[in-house]
Formats: sequence, structure tokens, C-alpha cells
Amino acid sequence: MAGRQLVIFNINDESFGVEIEQVSSIEKPMEIFKIPNTPEYIEGLINLRGKVYTVFNLRKKFGYPSKEFDDNTKIVIVNLNSIMAGFIVDEVNEILTFEDSDIESTPQSIKDLNRKYLNGIAKKGEKIVFILDVSQILSVSEEEEARKIAGAAVK
Repeated sequence: MAGRQLVIFNINDESFGVEIEQVSSIEKPMEIFKIPNTPEYIEGLINLRGKVYTVFNLRKKFGYPSKEFDDNTKIVIVNLNSIMAGFIVDEVNEILTFEDSDIESTPQSIKDLNRKYLNGIAKKGEKIVFILDVSQILSVSEEEEARKIAGAAVK
């Protein structure tokens, strides 16, 4: 009985999931060092246990309205195409296992979110979770910029 374990989090009252294998850690918000002349969705850099990570605000990346960080806000550290990065999310809810039969392809009709970010939809009871394809969150040029930012911070 195959299945997929997903870390479930909320952004703008929508549930999203990332494969647990892609998640390194879940952190409380910490000091974020702003970087001039970067896209709005790049919050900046964090220094976590001696390593520097670029932090992306998924709310801004997906075009949702801004929201102040609160006690529920988390930074999910993920492996993003061989670079480690942080995703700011509104709240991390749980880790759920979905059977293959609970997972469907992303419907063609989804228009509010760019379909390229999605790797399917998981259903459990009345709950629907958008499965994020973290390899597609950033374009090639955005990924290059993230690598440069992280590299410049290490020097």
C-alpha cells in the first residue's frame, strides 16, 4: 500500500502540501536580513545554525495579499533544486499520509494559482490539499538569483 507523506501548511486559508522528503526543518520566524533590489517575494536571508538560507514569501509569490507574521507563521526549510531555501507560510498544520488513490492530477480548470507550481491534489474526507512541486516554485532565472544571493552572503 503505497502512499505519500506531506507536510501540510496554510497560505491565505488554502491548504498546501510538500513531500516530507523535501523538508529539512520547520522554524519559527527569526531575524531576516533584507537584500536590496530583489523581487518583493524574496524576504531576505536568515542565518540558521551557521548556514545562510534565502527566504521566499509564498504568499507574495502566489499573488495573495500581504499579512503580518504572527505566532502561527513558520519558515519551512526545503531542498529546492539542490539549494536549501526557506518558504514563509501562514501556519504549518500537520503531516498526513495520502494513499495513491487519494491523489489526483491538477485539474485544468484551476486558474487562481499558476498550475506549474502544483504537482497534484490530495483528498482526505472533505479536506483538499494542493501538492506543491517545489522544483517549479522558482523560474530558472529566479533560482540563479537565489544562488547568487546565498553565495554572496557566504563570502
